[in-house]
Order: sequence, then C-alpha cells, then structure tokens
Amino acid sequence: MNPHDNRPLPPDPATAPDVADLIRRALDEDVGPGDATTEALVDPALPASAVIAAREPMTLSGLSVAAAAFRAVDPRTACTPLSRDGDAVPAGTAVLRVEGPARALLTTERTALNLLQRMCGIATATAALARLLDGLPTQLLDTRKTAPGFRRLDKYAVACGGGTNHRIGLHDAILIKDNHLAFWRANHKGTLADAVRAARAARPGLKIEIEVDTLDQLREALPGNPDWVLLDNMPPALLREAVALCAGRCKTEASGGITAATLRAAAETGVTAISVGALTHSVRAADLGLDFD
Repeated sequence: MNPHDNRPLPPDPATAPDVADLIRRALDEDVGPGDATTEALVDPALPASAVIAAREPMTLSGLSVAAAAFRAVDPRTACTPLSRDGDAVPAGTAVLRVEGPARALLTTERTALNLLQRMCGIATATAALARLLDGLPTQLLDTRKTAPGFRRLDKYAVACGGGTNHRIGLHDAILIKDNHLAFWRANHKGTLADAVRAARAARPGLKIEIEVDTLDQLREALPGNPDWVLLDNMPPALLREAVALCAGRCKTEASGGITAATLRAAAETGVTAISVGALTHSVRAADLGLDFD
C-alpha cells in the first residue's frame, strides 16, 4: 500500500456522513422513482452474486465506498473485498464480491462502478507520479481542484496512490495568493511579510502559506515567517535558488504545470513538496467491470 512512503491511509471515507449523503444523491439521480428495466424483467425473489474486476492494471481505491452503495440500495447485500485500497493489481484481478437480491445488484451496478472507477483512476495516476519520486524525500501533494462534492473521496484516493493530502479546504489552512493580496493592499500598506503577519494575527491556529512568483517576492515574504511558500511556475534553476534562500526557514511547495516529464527535475531541487492539480481535475476513470456468476 502507498507505494511512495507506506504511510497509513486516512480513515475509511465510506463511514463519513457526507459520503453516505453523496451515495444517496447519486443513487437518487440514477434510479429516480425506480429501475424500470430491472423491475419489469427481474423476479424480486431472485438471488445473485457477482464480482467487480479490474480490466487494466491499476491502484485500488474506494472498495468500501462501492460496497456502501450496494448496501444503500439493499442492506441484505453482502460485500466481500478481495483486495485492499492501495494495492496495485494487474488486469483481471477480482477486487470485490457482491451477493444479494439480483434486483439490488443490477440497480446499484452503475453508481458503484462510477464511484470506484473515479477513485481508482485518481489512485493510479497518483501512484504513477509517486514512483517518479522514489529515493527522494519530496512529497506529492494534491490540491482543492476536486469534483464538487467528491473532495473526501478524491483526496482519499490520492492517499491510496501514495500522495499526501494538502489543505482540505478554505477552512483548515491559509494560502495567500495574488488575488488576496490585491484586495488586502486596497486598504493596507505593507510588504508580503506584513500580509503573512496579518493572516497569522487573524487565524493564529492555522498554517500559513504564501504564493510567490519571483525571488524578490520570496525575499519580501520570508521575514513574516510563513510556514510554507508556494513557488509558482518556477523552472528548476529558480526553484533551487528559492530553496537555498529559504534555508530551512519554511517548507517549500513547487506548483504550476508540473507533469510526469518535469516532476523529477523539480523534486531534485530540494523542494519539500510538489502539488499537481491534474491528479484530481483531469483524472481518467479506471476500467473496472461487474460480472455476474
């Protein structure tokens, strides 16, 4: 599990009330007043069993979420995981067995697969980038660029792939970006360090990160003692200089257009972490299917 650093996964998201609500809304959207095809053709007393299997190599995430979808339709459905979240599996691997009323399995199939395929897609993409960081201490961070309503699931999937969850939302950390500074400067005079100090005074319990585009901005911000600096769209040579300027005074995050082709070079500059929005905003769903016995 967790191919980059083997840390334990976050708590199972399937137990969270907001995920239960998400599953219910997804089912309501699909089923509406009833599964017309299944109700017309399938005897309500007929039992069935099936397995969900990977149709391509992938890193798994979301097995308990898929199981929760089946149980939400009919609590009599029994779900048995055949692999674990975080496992890298080859094509053809059966990952979840489901047994229960045939109607319930047919009605739930698409919703369960939609959830599982997205989560496995994120975990697989994350694992591919995490492997490029082997031997380096640099963390691979996610962002807030998640599908609305899916943040808990998207970020859990990143962790399954060996990535590190950064801030969860606007509430649990401060990230001072150029747009924030533009409004702050409309009513205040001061440096980037002053903006960091103002943020810390307003929210003393939160970590504070400030975005900089140039070394001059970095020099201006550092006296404010931010916890992190976000080094935006800097090439490796500039990243290396920025890390040297920080000299361990704060953590450093490289961000902006970093891909598989440029990730390793960015990490070798010594940055603490690299954030990649594409892990969640451009995910390709993994290919899984449900096959009845």
